[in-house]
Amino acid sequence: MTSPTNTPPGWYADPQGAPNQLRWWDGAQWTAHTHADQPGQPPPQQAAAPNHNPGKVQHQVQQQAHVGPVAGGSGTLFTEPVLVVNQKAKLIELTNEYSVFDQHGRTIGSVVQVGQSTLKKVARFVTSLDQFMTHRLEIRDANGQPHLVLTRPAKFVKSKVLVTRPDGQPVGEIVQQNVFGKINFGILVNGQQVGAIKAENWRAWNFAIVDHTDSEVARITKTWEGLAKTMFTTADNYVLQIHRQLPDPLLSLVIATALTVDTALKQDSRGFG
Repeated sequence: MTSPTNTPPGWYADPQGAPNQLRWWDGAQWTAHTHADQPGQPPPQQAAAPNHNPGKVQHQVQQQAHVGPVAGGSGTLFTEPVLVVNQKAKLIELTNEYSVFDQHGRTIGSVVQVGQSTLKKVARFVTSLDQFMTHRLEIRDANGQPHLVLTRPAKFVKSKVLVTRPDGQPVGEIVQQNVFGKINFGILVNGQQVGAIKAENWRAWNFAIVDHTDSEVARITKTWEGLAKTMFTTADNYVLQIHRQLPDPLLSLVIATALTVDTALKQDSRGFG
């Protein structure tokens, strides 16, 4: 059984009719990879989402990021023109966790750090050496099913993030290209650069995302949450605006950048202190 070619990669009900089973669609065809569905059980990491304020998310988009209402979108991570990525505020950050909303404040996904050992959590608590650790995050839809996996290997100077499907199929890489000045990242597929992420200032708060012709296709804007929250918690919040429909794998890599930029650069700012 086939599906429309514009269906984004993800876990869907098994078309072969197996009960309570999901099968991975890679964007072009069904694969042999399956995942058990568990009806009646709350999806992972969804418990924290109901406490958000849709009006606050709308204010974040329109007043802070200065992004007006954008038509289109069908309520998924891969179809919405605007994604709001808000990190869960913590006094002490031992794991990275984000909620993802559409421009109206509806929860459409989450990002969760996985595979972190107790020893690594202790190291994050007593040191500031995150940049020397490997980080792995899953981008999940509103039902808790993973769609992309981001792996940032341990680094010393420059970051590199590997993006794959949940079944291990490579999507591409996001590679830091410089250390000083305005930070830039290359977006690579099969070793060929298909785009770039360009910081607009040396503090790396806002980024333009361009394609292989250097035309801007998306923009990441960091939003301000207030002095007290910024000083006493680790929350980082971003708005990703995608200007036009993009083909895959560029679309998947652009969506991944909203998380990659934070994971790759925030640890660098901590240094050894």
